[in-house]
Amino acid sequence: MPAVDKLLLEEALQDSPQTRSLLSVFEEDAGTLTDYTNQLLQAMQRVYGAQNEMCLATQQLSKQLLAYEKQNFALGKGDEEVISTLHYFSKVVDELNVLHTELAKQLADTMVLPIIQFREKDLTEVSTLKDLFGLASNEHDLSMAKYSRLPKKKENEKVKTDVVKEVAATRRKQHLSSLQYYCALNALQYRKRVAMMEPMIGFAHGQINFFKKGAEMFSQNMNSFLSSVADMVQSIQVELEAEAEKMQVSQQELVSVDESVYTPDSDVAAPQINRNLIQKAGYLNLRRGIILQAESRKENEEWISAINNISRQIYLTDNPEAVAIKLNQTALQAVTPITSFGKKQESSCPRYYLVSPDRCHQKAKSSVPGVLMLCGGAPALGVREGAVEEKVRKWPQNLRNLELENDKIVPKAAARVPDADELIAPGTPIQFDIVLPATEFLDQNRGSRRINPFGETEDETFPEAEDSLLQQMFIVRFLGSMAVKTDNTTEVIYEAMRQVLAARAIHNIFRTTESHLLVTSQTLRLIDPQTQVTRANFELTSITQFAAHQENKRLVGFVVRTSESTGGEALSTYVFESNSEGEKICYAINLGKEIIEVQKDPEALAQLMLSIPLTNDGKYVLLNDQPDDNDGSPSENRGAESEA
Repeated sequence: MPAVDKLLLEEALQDSPQTRSLLSVFEEDAGTLTDYTNQLLQAMQRVYGAQNEMCLATQQLSKQLLAYEKQNFALGKGDEEVISTLHYFSKVVDELNVLHTELAKQLADTMVLPIIQFREKDLTEVSTLKDLFGLASNEHDLSMAKYSRLPKKKENEKVKTDVVKEVAATRRKQHLSSLQYYCALNALQYRKRVAMMEPMIGFAHGQINFFKKGAEMFSQNMNSFLSSVADMVQSIQVELEAEAEKMQVSQQELVSVDESVYTPDSDVAAPQINRNLIQKAGYLNLRRGIILQAESRKENEEWISAINNISRQIYLTDNPEAVAIKLNQTALQAVTPITSFGKKQESSCPRYYLVSPDRCHQKAKSSVPGVLMLCGGAPALGVREGAVEEKVRKWPQNLRNLELENDKIVPKAAARVPDADELIAPGTPIQFDIVLPATEFLDQNRGSRRINPFGETEDETFPEAEDSLLQQMFIVRFLGSMAVKTDNTTEVIYEAMRQVLAARAIHNIFRTTESHLLVTSQTLRLIDPQTQVTRANFELTSITQFAAHQENKRLVGFVVRTSESTGGEALSTYVFESNSEGEKICYAINLGKEIIEVQKDPEALAQLMLSIPLTNDGKYVLLNDQPDDNDGSPSENRGAESEA
């Protein structure tokens, strides 16, 4: 294995800028590792969730195969062979279910658990030690600030002694915390390699055991490869243990030093000053913005010498150290007080200032395209911006005329209001939820789109989604559906709304399922917002009635006519609660039906699309530029409710 980068524990006490810079690199690496570990854990949890779903699916399949015998088919003669075959398949599926269950347990123990332990133990430890190191560093900085403010002319020995002790104590505390922090960061460089490979070893072993027991599909080469990886992990573990022991010994040696190393200006009696420095790194305390203060007399003199030598630009010579020694032998005035040094260098050295630039704000300009293109392969229609704006201004009037347009399709006026029994048969059952496959066992951390493990995509099931001239999405909550007797009047929708809401109140059913209702020029789809799975799909041609509630503007319903296996037709009413006005959904359905009627006539289709307000990209219907408030009244200007 390549050598592992490490922080030198010997440099923890000095805490030089170079050490801090190197420490920031290790901290950045630890932060990147934390982000990657979280993403890796989500991916592994998704695999584990899919395996759990497979266990439940095979168990349900086995039970369903056995249930064939208990169906009591009216024409069940000769089913004995089918029943015996299904019994055999059920046994095979049961054995497969045992293998899937064992695999799920192995994935949980050998893949998901190690990465969780690495995140909760190692990464959390590094984060905690980082916080402790930051607190100790802040305490040391505060004590140093006290020390730097001690008066130099009238010294109080007792006060100075107390402050010096405080500085020594905080510096010792900072040293201890930095040693622990450095050790944890060094160990993390070993552990992260193990943490990345250990879960994948567990994953591969689980899959190999699964396929070996099922069909002996894996070869010995894979086993030898995994064995070599396991040996490598074991060798890293041995190196880690040896390195941890070495760091422990080194830490004890570094801690057992003389207390004078924690005391500032400990060599005040006879400091060894190097006046030939051409570079120096360390810290200077900032005093009321223009005066800098060193920690000790030695540091003060060396800083002055270094700055003086740098200002002479002797670092550009071939041998800077020799030039510095020669110049300091003949120019001892270079280490005179800073005032005279400043006067001497004022005429020969350039002045530099640190300037904080002002922030600039640039306002982005927005532009409206001059031509709007219809989606779905429709002909390009050149529309002037003024024409689009005129249609948008006329749009509220178009929406207010929605009832008049609906009147043309579904007349509201009738000779008499039908009785409830004429609309819906008494005792008709009500369905309060749309039945879906078992998906609640899928992992909560997976992505918003559902991935089909067999390679098929959802777009292949509904190819019309991309080619549709109309794509408008609404947020709705399904309230209930029930069979009805007629679709000749919208009164059947109002009666279904009344019965559904009354049944929910009687039975204390208040939970609703939120969905995305996608209206296209061909279909009406009810989509799960979390998994993007289509809950229900209705052809627009099968929707015979649709209406919004006359008082509660957010209630909307429609009647669907479907064919039965017996040759007859069935009518069902679906009731929803929308986040927006139900009339908007009715308008979208009505528009889709109009597109179906004129889609074979290009000229009529072009005229229809020109009469529809669109967004700037020309792709979506702009239902209302003034969305409704809670009471259904228009409020602030806004664009389309949603985009498909």
